Amino acid sequence: MLVGTVVGIGIFKTPPIAAANVPNEFAFLALWAAGGLLTLIGALCYAELGSTYPHAGGEYHYLTRAYGRGLGFLFGWGRMTVMQTGAIAAVAFVYGDYGATLLPLGPYGPAIHAAVAVAILTLLQLRGTPISGGTQLALTAITIASIGLIAICGFAAEPKPTANEPVSGSGALGLAMVFVLLTYGGWNETAYLSGEVRNASRNMSRVLLLGTGTVMVIYLVANLALLSLLGLAGLRQADTVMVEPIAAVFGNVGANILAFIICITALSTLNATIFTGARSTLALGNDFRPFARFGRRNEDTGAPANALLLQGAISLALILFGTQARSGFQAMVEYTAPVFWSFMLLIGILLFLFRWREPDRPRGFRVPLYPLTPLLFCLTSAYLLYSSVVYTGIGALVGIAILAMGIPVFMMGREGGARS
Repeated sequence: MLVGTVVGIGIFKTPPIAAANVPNEFAFLALWAAGGLLTLIGALCYAELGSTYPHAGGEYHYLTRAYGRGLGFLFGWGRMTVMQTGAIAAVAFVYGDYGATLLPLGPYGPAIHAAVAVAILTLLQLRGTPISGGTQLALTAITIASIGLIAICGFAAEPKPTANEPVSGSGALGLAMVFVLLTYGGWNETAYLSGEVRNASRNMSRVLLLGTGTVMVIYLVANLALLSLLGLAGLRQADTVMVEPIAAVFGNVGANILAFIICITALSTLNATIFTGARSTLALGNDFRPFARFGRRNEDTGAPANALLLQGAISLALILFGTQARSGFQAMVEYTAPVFWSFMLLIGILLFLFRWREPDRPRGFRVPLYPLTPLLFCLTSAYLLYSSVVYTGIGALVGIAILAMGIPVFMMGREGGARS
C-alpha cells in the first residue's frame, strides 16, 4: 500500500524540473537520495507513532490526543474537504489527461475519465477491504514493472546527442527539493492502516522503513536511466520525460505505451488514496456527533460506506471545479499543499509532546537519534509549508479558507452536542 501510494504520478513529472535547478548530474542524483533520506526520517517518526498509538484514525487520532478535539476535528475537516479529496482529484486529472489520449471523449474527455475513475474505485472500496486490497496489490505490481521497463529502456537505448552537452548554472536547489519531496509524498498514508495491521507494534515500523527504502531505490534507478539516455541537459529539455526511453526502443508506439503506463500508475495511487482517505472521516464520525453517520461501517463488508460516499462526492465536485482552471492538476496541488504541510509540522511537534507527557509508555519502536530525527522532520515540514505558500497561487488561499471554515462548524457542532 505504501509503495503504491508513493510511486505515482510524481516520478513522471518532476525529474525535468529538478534537473533545471541543479548544477550537475551528481547534484541531481544527490537531491533524489537526500529526498529519500528526508522521507525516511518522516517514516521513522511515523513508525513510533503508529506502533505506540495504533488506531485506524491515524494522524487524526494523534492530533486529537495531543492537542484536543478542536484541532483533531480541524484536521479531519481539512482532510475531508481539502487534503485527501484534493489529492484524489489531482491524481484523477492526471489519469484523465492520459486516458483521453487512449480513448478520446471530446473536449471534456479528461474530466469524464477522471470522474469515472473516482466513481469506479470508490465502488470497489464499498465492497470491502479484501477486494480493494487485492486491487491495490495488482496495480502496484504493474506500476513497479512499468517503471522497471522504462529504466531498462533508458540503460539499453543509445544515448541522445544532448547527453554530452555541458550544463551550467547553480539553479535553485531549494525549489528542486520541493518537487522531489512532492514526488516522495504519500508515505504518511500508512498511518491509517495501523488499526488494521496485525501486531502493529512490531509491523508498522517494518512497513514504513521497508516501504520508503523500496521507493528510494526505485526513484534512483529510474533517474539514473534517464541520465544515461538524455544527460542532464537533455533531461532539462524533456517535457514528457518518460516518452524518451520507451520511444527509443519501441518507436512510434511509445506514446501510447507511456499513456498506458501513466494511467496504471495513476490508478494505483488513486486506489490507495481513496482507501486510506475514508479512514480519517470514519474516525471523525466516531468522535463528533454531527458527523456520526460517517463513523459507521457496512455490516456485510466492513467498509466505511458513508465516509467513502462523502469523500467521492467531494472529490467529484473538485474535479468539476478543476475543469474551470487552466490546469486541473496544478489547481489541486495549490489547493492542498499549505494545509498538508501545516499539519505535518504539528505532527512532528507532537512526537516531542508524547515523549514528555508519557515517558513510561511502552513503545514498539523508538525513533533513533532522538531528538535530532523529529527535529529534522519539523524543520523540513516548516520549510515546505513556507514554499507551498510562496510558490503557489490563489488555490492555496482557497484551501486555507476552506480549512478555516471548519472552526465555526466545530463550534456549532459542539454547542449542538451540549444542548442535546
